[in-house]
Amino acid sequence: MLTTLKNAFKIRELRNKIFFTFAMLVVIRIGSQLPTPGVSTSFFKDWFANQTAGTFGFFDAITGGSFENMSILALGITPYITSSIIMQLLTIAIPKLEEMQRDGEDGRKKIASITRYVTVALALIQSALMAIGFGRQGYIDGYTSMTGGARALSIITVVATLTAGSAFLMWVGERITESGIGNGISIVLVINIISRLPNDLGNLFEQFVFGKAPATSVLAAFIIFAIIVGMVVLVIILNDGVRKIPVQYANKVQGRKMVGGQTTNIPLKVNTAGVIPVIFAQSILQTPIIISSFVGYKGTGVWSEILKYLNSSYWCRPEQIKYSVGLLAYMVMIILFAYFYTSITFNPLMVADNMKKQGGFIPGIRPGKPTSDYLNGVLNYIVFVGAVGLMIIAVIPYIFSGVFNASVSFGGTSLIIIVSVVLETVKQVESQMLVRNYKGFLEK
Repeated sequence: MLTTLKNAFKIRELRNKIFFTFAMLVVIRIGSQLPTPGVSTSFFKDWFANQTAGTFGFFDAITGGSFENMSILALGITPYITSSIIMQLLTIAIPKLEEMQRDGEDGRKKIASITRYVTVALALIQSALMAIGFGRQGYIDGYTSMTGGARALSIITVVATLTAGSAFLMWVGERITESGIGNGISIVLVINIISRLPNDLGNLFEQFVFGKAPATSVLAAFIIFAIIVGMVVLVIILNDGVRKIPVQYANKVQGRKMVGGQTTNIPLKVNTAGVIPVIFAQSILQTPIIISSFVGYKGTGVWSEILKYLNSSYWCRPEQIKYSVGLLAYMVMIILFAYFYTSITFNPLMVADNMKKQGGFIPGIRPGKPTSDYLNGVLNYIVFVGAVGLMIIAVIPYIFSGVFNASVSFGGTSLIIIVSVVLETVKQVESQMLVRNYKGFLEK
């Protein structure tokens, strides 16, 4: 590893990309500490401390603590991620967008431009809801005592600042993609999550290791590391798992040459949907809780009970086991969204038609509909395997947190994002080094 890093820094172009990426990440971390004008950060921290960890813990993790600090980057990169998912779904539903996607580089640039506008619109909506919701609860300085004009100016200032911060992160991510290493948006997301890990690990060790009997401390530290390492290994296996479908192309004559006859394969990833099903499931369950927090709901009754079922902080608690029904709903939703997202991103019928047009076939399977049915059957099987693996990774932290009352902001979703992005970035670095005949990170 050290030799590889040394060789990487010998390449001027690669060295400049690494330094540029590092500089951008430093700028992001500085921005995460700059408070939003007009917001009382001390009051907001008190409010955040009173919230259950499962409600805003993950959101604070992916913003690198910016949300808890209510900094200018409090919205993080989430508006861009949400807009990207929305555009991906709309591309399937709207023929005009689908046509753009097929237009090659020009079409992708147009879709990217639309995605940016949608990002800004979502950031405006989210920041406005936050400004008004928090303002009514007294977390914006002088909000309740302001007159109409002053109050409107205060809201506009907060909204403009938060929206600009989100747009800035989007711009930084795109610059990293163009001039740095790896996918910029993913790198921004990962550095935010990683920035919270030392604090979370410190809390775990303070709760279960420090101040305990030596034997208990050693056992607790071993269990913590074993769970983390086991989850990382499972994520790597899930991320790299691929089912390769062999494809044979028939010989055909083009001019005076005989072409075709080669054998290739269709790689179907076990985890075809990535971390999207987990994010979808979390978003649906947490949206009612977040809205209730914004409006300052502190009532009792049926709605309060429903919120407890949706809140991951109440899952797997031995003394309140009934609320774990929400965990079962969460697990089912992960599997359903895995199938849903895969169905809109991979079309077996289209793949089968393209193979037939190009003279390709799967050995032992007739071209056309039989090929489509075969691909659909294989896909349904591996999607279920991938979804179950994804569900296990996502659920383990909740079980650990509920049974042992461990409060951490990162979980299975964070580990999936970190490991996936790190592996992809390493592969990109290796590919650039292999071009220059250097040994890469992944050499066996």
